[in-house]
Parts: sequence; structure tokens; C-alpha cells
Amino acid sequence: MSDFATDKDVLVQELLHERDELFQELSRLRKIDNGALGTLEAKNQELESVVAQKDQQINKLTDQLAWFRHKFFGASTEKYIAEDPNQRKIEWDGLEILPEEKIAIKAAEKELIEYERRKPEKEKMKAVRLALPDHLRRETEVIEPEGLQDNWVRIGEEVTEILEHKPGEVYVRRIERPKYAVKPSAAGENETTKVDAEETPAIRIASLPLLPLPRSNAGSSLLAELMMNKYFYHLPFHRQISMLKMVGVRLPASTINGWFQGSGDLLRALYLRLKDIILESDYIQVDESTVPVINKEKHKASKAYLWMVRSVMDNLVFFHYDKGSRAQKVVVDLLKNYQGAVQTDGYQAYSIYEQKKGVLLLGCWAHARRKFTESLPEDKTGAEYALAQIAKLYQVEDMATDQDLDYEQRAELRKRLAYPIMRAFEKWIEANHPKALPGGRMSKALAYTHGLFMRLSRYHLDGRYFLDNNLAENAIRPLAVGRKGYMFCGNHEAAENAAVMYSLLGCCKTSDVNPREWLTDVFSKIATYNSNYDLDLADLLPHNWKKSNTCQSFSENSN
Repeated sequence: MSDFATDKDVLVQELLHERDELFQELSRLRKIDNGALGTLEAKNQELESVVAQKDQQINKLTDQLAWFRHKFFGASTEKYIAEDPNQRKIEWDGLEILPEEKIAIKAAEKELIEYERRKPEKEKMKAVRLALPDHLRRETEVIEPEGLQDNWVRIGEEVTEILEHKPGEVYVRRIERPKYAVKPSAAGENETTKVDAEETPAIRIASLPLLPLPRSNAGSSLLAELMMNKYFYHLPFHRQISMLKMVGVRLPASTINGWFQGSGDLLRALYLRLKDIILESDYIQVDESTVPVINKEKHKASKAYLWMVRSVMDNLVFFHYDKGSRAQKVVVDLLKNYQGAVQTDGYQAYSIYEQKKGVLLLGCWAHARRKFTESLPEDKTGAEYALAQIAKLYQVEDMATDQDLDYEQRAELRKRLAYPIMRAFEKWIEANHPKALPGGRMSKALAYTHGLFMRLSRYHLDGRYFLDNNLAENAIRPLAVGRKGYMFCGNHEAAENAAVMYSLLGCCKTSDVNPREWLTDVFSKIATYNSNYDLDLADLLPHNWKKSNTCQSFSENSN
């Protein structure tokens, strides 16, 4: 029995020892598992954070890709058409609109809707082939029928006129000045025919007419053609050199560039006179655009800027170049003595004029509309509402134009219809801006419009003021077209001369003046005006020149 008991105790001890070992092994494995699980959870959280960042970046890039595709391949118009115009209405939730404001807004919307219903539809013009101008030279070509016989009697004719073209003619203006020797008269010498001590006869010759560029064989008409082709039709000089070569005239590029520099110097005083006239007006629009200029130190083209100022009421424009800078100091120096209304986009350089006495800063609704158009894919409901409100403001302008209202009547119409709509739109922006996705296009559109709303709303103060800066952008468009052709300006002097040409030819376009006729005449007269300070250079500016010259308008010539 004792042996059996002993064996039993040993077995129990072994079992207990084995259990303790298994328990310790299990505890050790559990510790390992807990550590691995913590590591896996940490790695999982890290991966989830990376995936979230990647998703955010993918969404951002997808949004940018959609915007670029629309920008480069989509329709460029900003015109907005709602899916169901009959359901356009203001949502009042969240807006603190006073009861009298609500009544005024509903009345304005009702009047606009009724006007649209009453407005007669414009008749579509039928396409008609215009007759060819009578002043063109005719070359008659007679085609007789085959087998013409003597017993045939002519009873009429069928006439077909075809417009043909020949390359422009380059000709030489040969100026001959006969020289005369004055002989002593038979009665003896007098004061006018007195010869010198060596008995050399006096020489008489006519004075040479004033030429545009002294010591140059470039005539006024050729200079006019070169400058017009480059800065009106955007043909670079190297292409014009090739065109002249086709008619047998070979001109080095250095010669053409020298003529361009001389022409810019010749017209600079006229350009400065134009600048003074524009800055004396009381309503201007300002914009700026890029022009590549060669940087000789870096041996590459650098992005520079040309500033454009447009006198709205006089319909005149001038471009300003200050070493290519876009800094605020440029516009401050340019408009330092200006008094009146200044209409611009949202560029911060213009914000200084909010504080300048005597200057009223106006905004551009087209830029605000553009921001909301870009936000349509992100927030269709909000963007559609904003675009509908802006469309109503333009609808008021169409109404004033259709009714042929004067400036006072237009301002009164804006006060009655447009102002209540703007007030409600401003409150809607204030209510929805905090709800917009931070950093999104809708948030940027709301922030942009809200920050400039004071400027945007001031146009209703005067019937002369426009809702937008589109006319200024139209005036600056030739610069954008031109730089695609000639690519860059060779230096700062060339950019300054380009500003001179764009200014004067831009005024030809706005005044409906034929640039070829104007440049040819001005190049033949400008030397006289530059040397005689009793003459006013303003007489040569296109809008004044047109009044004093019986010439065919550019639009008539174009037709």
C-alpha cells in the first residue's frame, strides 16, 4: 500500500508540475499574442490614415482634372441656363430678410418675369449675300457661247461677280529735286543773286519733305503696313519679311527692328497725350495681362505684365509697361492723380483705392459668376442658385437696354429691381459660407463674392457704370492673341514700344478707324507735330482724326 501511495503522490506531483508548465506557456503565448495584436492594430490605424489621405488627394486631383478638361475642351461660355426656369425662386430658410425687403424682392422678381413674357421675340435675320463694293476695280471676262453665228441677236446677259485677290504692291517713291544755279543778271549783281568772292554761282534746290524716320528709306505707308500687321493682325515681323521676299524685296531683320524702335519713339509723345486724356476722365476700367520678355541675364523669357486702362465714356484705351512689374506700386504710381470710378477684378493690388478719397472702386460680376460656374460640379444646387441670382441682375440690364433708358432712368431701374435682389443674395452668401466644404470651389466662390460684395453692388449708384469688366477684357484680348504669334518681346524697350502700338491701334478699333489710313497719315505728320508745340497732338488721336478727315470707316472697308 505504501508503494502504491508513493507512486500516486509522485504522479500527482508530475501532473501538477506539467500543469504549471502548460499554464506558464499559455501565459507566455498570451503575452505574445497581445503584443502582436497591438502592433497589428497600430499598423492598421496607420494604413487607414494613409488610405484616407490618398482618397482625399485622389478626390482633389479628380476635381482638378475635371476642371482642366472643362477649361480646355469644354464650352468657354459662362452663360447659365437652369434646367427648369419656371421653378426659380428664393429659398428663405436661414435668411434674416425684413418683411419690407421680402416684399420688394418678390415685386422685383414678378416685374422681371412679366417683362420677359411681354417682350416680343426678335426676328431672325435671313442670310443674304452682300453685293461686292462698287469702288473695287473690275476685270471683265466675256465668255461667248460655242457656235456663235451672225443671225443670233443678243437680248441680254448673265453677270456673275467673283471676288479675287492679288498680293499687295510694294513700290518705290522716287523724289527728284532739280538743282539750279543762279547766274548774275545782266544789269549787275544784287543782294539776292550775289556771288561769293570766288565767283561761284548760288545753288537753289527744294527742301526735302519731312520723312518719318531720318536717314531711313522707309516710307510712311510701309511703316504703317508693318506695324498694323504685327499689332493689329498679329503677324510677327519674320513672317512679314517672308511675305516681302515673295514680291522681290529683301529686308534684314535688324533693319525691321530698327524701324520698329524708331516708330515707337516717333509715336511716344502721342501715346503720352492719350494717357493724359484717359486719366482725366471720371470712369475707367483697369486690367492687366502677361507678356513674355527676354531676360538677358537668365537667357530665357520671363513673365512680365502690361497694364491696360480704358476710359469707358470716351471709349479709349492705353497700355502701360513698367519693367514688367505687377506690383501694387505700379498702379499706385499710374493712378496717383486720378479722381473718379475705377472698375477692376478682385486682384488685391487695387484694394488700396478703397481708402483713397475721391475714388470709387467698382467690382466685376463676370468674375464672380465665373467662380460659381466652376463650382457647379461640386455643389450643383448652391451654384445654380447663385448663377440664377446673377442672371437676374443681367436681366435688369437687358430690360433697360431694350427700353432705351438713359443713365438716370437706368440707375432708377437698378435701385428698384436689382438692389433688392443683391441684398437677398448677400445674406444668402453669409448664411451658406460657413456650411461650404473648406477649400472647395464653392467655398472659394462664396469667399470671393462676399469679400468684394461692396464693390460689386456699387454699380447701381450711376447708370453709366457697367456690371462687369468685360469691355476691358475685350480691349486686352489682342495682347493675348499677339503673344501666341510673336512669342515674346526682345527686351524692356521692345515691350514699351509694344504698349505704344497696342494703345494707338486699340483706339483705332474702338473708334472704327481704318488703321492703315490712320497710321500712314500720322507717320507723315507726326514729325511736324513733335517739333511744333503750338499744335495739339490730341488732334492726331483716332477719335479726333476721324472727325477731321473724310475717310471711309474701318467697318465699311471690312465689309
